Amino acid sequence: MQNEKLRNVAIIAHVDHGKTTLVDEMLKQGGVYRANQEVVDRVMDSNDLERERGITILAKNTAIEYGDTKINIVDTPGHADFGGEVERILKMVNGVILLVDAAEGPMPQTRFVLSRALELGHRVIVVVNKIDRPDQRIHEVVDEVLELLLDLDATSEQLDSPMLFCSGRNGTASYSPDAAGVDLKPLFETILNYIPAPEANVDEPFQMLVSAIDYNEFVGRMAIGRIERGTVRQNQEIAVVNYHTPDAAPKKAKAVALYEFDGLGKKPVTEASAGSIICMSGIGDITIGDTVCVPTAPDALPFVKISAPTIEMTFSINDSPFAGREGKFVTSRQIRDRLQRETLKDVSLRVSDIEGATDAFNVAGRGEMSLSILIETMRREGYEFQVSPPRVLYQTIDGKKCEPIERMVADVPAECVGAVIEKMGTRKGDLLEMTPVGSRMKLEFLVPSRSLFGYRNEFLTDTRGEGIMASVFDSYAPFKGEVSRRNTGSLIAFETGESITYGLFNAQERGALFIGAGVDVYAGMVVGVSPKQEDITVNVCKKKQLTNMRASGSDEALRLVPPRNLSLEQCLEFLADDELLEVTPKSLRIRKSILDHERRMKATHGKKG
Repeated sequence: MQNEKLRNVAIIAHVDHGKTTLVDEMLKQGGVYRANQEVVDRVMDSNDLERERGITILAKNTAIEYGDTKINIVDTPGHADFGGEVERILKMVNGVILLVDAAEGPMPQTRFVLSRALELGHRVIVVVNKIDRPDQRIHEVVDEVLELLLDLDATSEQLDSPMLFCSGRNGTASYSPDAAGVDLKPLFETILNYIPAPEANVDEPFQMLVSAIDYNEFVGRMAIGRIERGTVRQNQEIAVVNYHTPDAAPKKAKAVALYEFDGLGKKPVTEASAGSIICMSGIGDITIGDTVCVPTAPDALPFVKISAPTIEMTFSINDSPFAGREGKFVTSRQIRDRLQRETLKDVSLRVSDIEGATDAFNVAGRGEMSLSILIETMRREGYEFQVSPPRVLYQTIDGKKCEPIERMVADVPAECVGAVIEKMGTRKGDLLEMTPVGSRMKLEFLVPSRSLFGYRNEFLTDTRGEGIMASVFDSYAPFKGEVSRRNTGSLIAFETGESITYGLFNAQERGALFIGAGVDVYAGMVVGVSPKQEDITVNVCKKKQLTNMRASGSDEALRLVPPRNLSLEQCLEFLADDELLEVTPKSLRIRKSILDHERRMKATHGKKG
C-alpha cells in the first residue's frame, strides 16, 4: 500500500549550483508564505556561518502542499566535507532532484551524491539550473549528465530520467531547453508523476530509522527520520536498537512529542504513520543510525556505514602567554564536552583522547572545510583553544601504507593551464583529462589529499582569481612520496610586548607582516611570512633609541606596508609542522610549538644533526 498524498524528495547537487535558491522559490510557489509576508533569500541557510559563506552545512527539512499532496523536501549540503550528511539523508527519501549548473556542468560532488542515490535505487529528476546565465551551454551539459549516468552504471530506467530546465532565481521551469518557463509547475508535476509515493505498511509494528538529529534547548535531542512501517502515537512506549550492535539490549524510552514538517516550521501531531518524515523528542541519547521501534518487535534497520574520516587535527588547551584573556570556556573538560557534543550531530566526526596527554584531543573529519567550520563555530561560542596543522590519516592495505586521494576538478582560463598542471605535478597529482569549455579549460586530476593543503591560495594566484576548483575523496592509493608543503619561512617575534612602528618598519624588509602597530605579541609568535625557506626572528617591539642629538632627516615619518589579515582557512593553510594556531573569540594567532628561542634552536638543529 502506498501513501499517494505524500512525496519525499532530496535536492542534491555540487556546491553553488543553486539548491537553496530553488527551494526558496518552491516554498514561495507552494504557498508557504502569506501574501504580505517578508521573504528572506536563502531562507533554508538559517545558521550565521551558512549565510556568511553562502553554503549549506546542515541538511534541512521543509514541506510544501501542492494541490492535495504534501511534498517533503530535504535541502542537502554540496560540499564533499559534509558528505556524511548527504549519505544518510538519502535513506529518508524515495527520489532525488539532481541539480546541475547550465554553465559548469557536472562537478566532483555531483558525481559523489549521484552515485550514492543510484546505489540506493532512487529515481532521479535531472534539473539543469541557471539557464539564464549568459555563458550557459545547456545542450553540452545534457550530454555530460548522460555520460555521467552511464559512467556510474545507471539502470535503463535511471538513464530515461526526465529532464527539466530551470532558473531557480526567477522561479521558472520548462520541459524544453530552448524556452523559459513561467513558473515551477512543470517541476511539481514531474515530482508527483515520477517520484514514487512512500510505502505505507500501516498494519505492521512501528519502525523508524534515525537519519538526522536536531537539537533544541528545551527538549534536548530530537530524532528525525522516515517511518518505515506502522504508526506511532504521542507518549507511546518505544525501544531503541542499533544494527551495528545486535547484542546490546534495546533501550526503553517514550515518544514524548511528535512533529511533522510544515513549511519552514514544525507542527506538533498526536500520531504519524508509515511514509511520513517526522521529528520525535524524548529520547535523551538517541544517535544517527539508531532504529526506533515498538518494544515487542525490536528489529534494527541496516544503516549505511558513513565513510571514514580522512583528515585529523589536534585540539588542545591554549597554553600561550595570552591564554584566558578573551575566552569564556578554556579548560580541557569544557573543550572535550563541546567536541563530544559535536559528534552527536556530525556522524563523520571522530574525537579521541591522546595517550599520555590530558589536555589535547585528536579530531578527525572529512576535510579541512568541515573542521574549519567547527573551529569557527566554537570560537563564536566563546571557546579558546589551539589547533595543530591538518594531517591525513593513512591506512595499511595489503601490507602497504596507503593515503587518501582526491578527485580534483579545476575550471581555469586557457592561458593558466600550464601553471596549474606544473603545480599539480610537483604535488604528485596525475592529470586524468582536459576538456575545453568555451575559452576556458576543465582539468581533472587525482591528487593526494595532503598535497591540497595550502594549495587554494596558490591556485587563485596562478589563475588570477578566475579559477574554480573543487575536490572530493576518491579512494586510497599507495603512498606517493614526500611533498614539500611550504617554500617560505615564518617571521617570529623575539620578545613579548607591544608592536612598535619602528620595530615593524625594520621587520617589514624581511618579509610580509600579519600585524600592524599597537598589537600585543609574545616571544615565539609568528608575525609574518619570510620569502626565504628558513624562519627569521625579528624584534617588532624595538623602540628607537632617543638621543639629544638632532640631525636632518632622522625623524622622517616611517611608512608601514598594510599587514596581511589572514582568515581562519588561510591560517590553517599557512601552518608549518612545528606551528600551532591559537584560536580565541577575538583573535587568531599563529605561534611556534616551542616558544622559547633557545630551546627551539636546539630542537631544530638537533633534528638536522
